[in-house]
Amino acid sequence: MTPSQHNIPMAIDPVKLDRLAEVAVKVGLRLKAGQDLFLTAPVVALPLVRRIAEHAYRAGAGLVTPILSDEEVTLARYRFAGEESFDRAPGWLYDGVAKAFADNTARLAIVGDNPMLLSGEDAAKVARANKANSIAYQPALEKIAGFDINWNIIAYPSVSWAKQVFPGEEEDVAATKLADAIFAASRVDIDDPVAAWAAHNAKLRGRTEWLNGQRFRALHYSGPGTDLTIGLADGHEWQGGASTAKNGITCNPNIPTEEVFTTPHARRVDGHVASTKPLSYQGTLIDGIAVRFEEGRIVEASATRGEAVLNKVLDTDEGARRLGEVALVPHSSPISKSGLLFFNTLFDENAACHIALGQCYSKCFVDGAKLTPEQIAAQGGNKSLIHIDWMIGSDKIDIDGVRADGSRAPVFRKGEWA
Repeated sequence: MTPSQHNIPMAIDPVKLDRLAEVAVKVGLRLKAGQDLFLTAPVVALPLVRRIAEHAYRAGAGLVTPILSDEEVTLARYRFAGEESFDRAPGWLYDGVAKAFADNTARLAIVGDNPMLLSGEDAAKVARANKANSIAYQPALEKIAGFDINWNIIAYPSVSWAKQVFPGEEEDVAATKLADAIFAASRVDIDDPVAAWAAHNAKLRGRTEWLNGQRFRALHYSGPGTDLTIGLADGHEWQGGASTAKNGITCNPNIPTEEVFTTPHARRVDGHVASTKPLSYQGTLIDGIAVRFEEGRIVEASATRGEAVLNKVLDTDEGARRLGEVALVPHSSPISKSGLLFFNTLFDENAACHIALGQCYSKCFVDGAKLTPEQIAAQGGNKSLIHIDWMIGSDKIDIDGVRADGSRAPVFRKGEWA
């Protein structure tokens, strides 16, 4: 047994964990020889961090730099820090990260913290801290949102997260079940996951090519609690699966992923829509979301649970009430079939069609890499400090593509590709 295997919890299959690390490097990032890697992870994910470092260096990485977070340290701030702490963020760190990205450093994030960690803390402090962090992170986030570099997000099955997903199970059982669910969704529960990802990417590419060939001006959603028209940005381009960053590297930003997505027009969204799954956001479960749009802006919003937090999110800035992404996911996706609520957007957004409040992705435009921020805005792209996905798809939702001449074509029927 190697030292790295020795520290892997018994509930987690070391072979599949190693495959996940390999997929993160070879599929998620596709690191190039000599390229540096900046990595963030919860400290409990150290076994996966170690496996990723090995695969990254084997792939020729120049320097792997990890930064680890800890749930107890996070809670200490909310319980003992002075009031002024919650309006601050380590801008010096994010400035350095932005410089690293400008120097073509790749980015990998491992998620795995307890999604309800801050549920018992002061919601106002959480909101203030999130806003301060978002402002400080902007220089680095612009490089990610602009797809300047190859980046990737994967997940580690921590016990604290597993207990939220499987609350009635013992810790080891819950962790095993979450690990199995993560490995299955990430396609590492088979012998050749790299080949499986190549086939999956080809399927998603077929979807995006069809949609891009249609050149729809808008999408119309209809179903229970929903009658919504989402205008698509001028010169929008559908993306899905593997995409090529501005640095020329083709990578899979999200593992897992089942979506194809593009940029809506921030000023051409009208109608009402209801969420079909809960949204887990910064320790709060927001459920029963219902909103109404006029000329792209949310003018009415309610939720059966977490409404106060939803309203704080919507008041983050001007762009927070407008859309930055629209994504199509069939109801029959593997994550939907699992029947699990992961309390984590990386997984939950791949269970249903969804929309995202806030910042758009410049890569979802034709020749997006060449567009200035002003051109993106003129074509309908949204700008905001936030980017929050929430689910509006189900097996009862129909979606039509609307062309410039008003003619329509079925895109989804009862939650499946038409």
